[in-house]
Amino acid sequence: MAPLLLGVAIAVEVLATSMLKTTEGFSRLLPTLGCLTGYAVSFALVAQVVQRMPVGVVYAIWSGVGTAAVAGIGIVFLDETLTPARAAGLVFVILGVVALNLG
Repeated sequence: MAPLLLGVAIAVEVLATSMLKTTEGFSRLLPTLGCLTGYAVSFALVAQVVQRMPVGVVYAIWSGVGTAAVAGIGIVFLDETLTPARAAGLVFVILGVVALNLG
């Protein structure tokens, strides 16, 4: 059950982060409420997951997968470019998550 909750926490956090631009610096009420609610739900789920899994592994997966997903969303939907440096950074993030899980 913990890995499923972690997956939901990641999905909600990615959605909330993807909404940040729509808040226009937290000046638009509804997008701001949606964004902050997403972060609150994600943190609440992660708090449940760390009771069942090591916090270092949970955080590595949560932040690493979230970072890679948000970068991908930025490239596909927000007209951000994938430079060689960004691609290398994403590879290192993924390798770091894998290494922590294997360790």
